[in-house]
Amino acid sequence: MISGIDEAGKGPVLGPMCVAGILLDGTRTDELLRMGVKDSKQLTGKKREVLAKEIKKVAEDYFILEVSPSRIDEQRKTMTMNEIMVACFTKVLEELRPDHAFVDAADVNANRFGKNIREKYSGEILITSEHKADVKYPIVSAASILAKEQRDSLIKQQEEELGMKIGSGYPSDPKTINFLENWVKDNDSLPSFARYSWETSKRILEKYDRNQKRLFQY
Repeated sequence: MISGIDEAGKGPVLGPMCVAGILLDGTRTDELLRMGVKDSKQLTGKKREVLAKEIKKVAEDYFILEVSPSRIDEQRKTMTMNEIMVACFTKVLEELRPDHAFVDAADVNANRFGKNIREKYSGEILITSEHKADVKYPIVSAASILAKEQRDSLIKQQEEELGMKIGSGYPSDPKTINFLENWVKDNDSLPSFARYSWETSKRILEKYDRNQKRLFQY
């Protein structure tokens, strides 16, 4: 049995990170290709939504780990982001227990990323860790779709609860920055679903809330 693992939401200042994995018989990867699976970034939101449902039906098993902003902030007090990614990928693999895992490396050194996961994993496993694995391997493409669809769903749910748009959550998104700046101006604090440890959060707090004591120091 093989697995593909990928994440969505490593870099955003708003919202959770989702790490998804699927378990599949290695002889059935052609089924993923036939349904049109590819890197989630190359698909429309509607297509990802349709494919996510099909992937869940085809997979022997799947698991999506949701890591909240507060959890990320807490872990960053004692861990690097690369170490957090290793721990999250390992957690997904522990749930699926494949013989061979293909992972989209979340470290500039792909071999190191795979080695670190293998060292933390509780059993025997073969790991193929590569950059752009979500483009090269359908099994990882499928995982990227599940991760992206889950995160998008959670962001949409957050927008519905607030009754306002927050954008993609990434620091490069003007809608996200506009939302954050307006929120801090109106509330004298960041929203609960922001990552306090991100430089973007610190900068906006300093810009609009200079007198408030900082709760998080990194």
